[in-house]
Amino acid sequence: MFGHAGAKVLVFPTRDGRFFEYEQLGLVASLADKLGAGHLQLYCIEGLAAETFYGFHRHPAERIRRHGALEDYILNEVLPLMAAKNSHGCTIVHGCSLGAFQAASLFFRHPHLFRKLVAFSGRYDLTMRVESFGDLFDGYYDDSVYFHMPTHFLPGLGGDWRLDRLRESDIISPLAMPTLSSTITAISAGCSRTRMSAISYMSGMDAPTAPAHGGRWRRFISDTLGTLSRPMQRCGRYRRIPERDLLVGQ
Repeated sequence: MFGHAGAKVLVFPTRDGRFFEYEQLGLVASLADKLGAGHLQLYCIEGLAAETFYGFHRHPAERIRRHGALEDYILNEVLPLMAAKNSHGCTIVHGCSLGAFQAASLFFRHPHLFRKLVAFSGRYDLTMRVESFGDLFDGYYDDSVYFHMPTHFLPGLGGDWRLDRLRESDIISPLAMPTLSSTITAISAGCSRTRMSAISYMSGMDAPTAPAHGGRWRRFISDTLGTLSRPMQRCGRYRRIPERDLLVGQ
């Protein structure tokens, strides 16, 4: 944990990172002014990639099940702990690389719990082969995979309250593969309150193959993580949304 007050930030590490990686990459130092001023408080957790998506010694069904268990732990223990330690009304979820996927999946599945998503360099469909990154489920597919891949379940997202919550949220996702913005057009269309950021790492659009790690993340983390486009609001109770409620018309 870093910081003593301010908006709470749940931070996922990269694929090979651990809870202390965020500090090692210099990202904590990049936020030193906001942490010292009490604007932000970071809660850095384990991503457990080797036990979930990259646990290739396990059957794919067990990989996604274990990811679901990690989500349950976050919902039932981590977020309530954060709320008990800090009563600030804004909770942000953030991650880089695989951590960006984990942050985005959690955010879109439970938008009532978060005010903002900041996801850097993520791949939001782990069944899709992108460059050297393969299908992390080896061709296996079931409802659990569907309901954890944002680019799969977002096009069929139902429930006006959930869509309204997403429209009111800040969503920043640079260098995404595939891009989140291409899958949530229906959510953002006609709603000026939605902030689908087009931030890129360099001038213009960054090439999909460009490296996107520590140095580039440090360059703009303070601006993207430390600001909100609207007044901070409370984010609701910590309760799990049944997967059936993510279906169209439910």
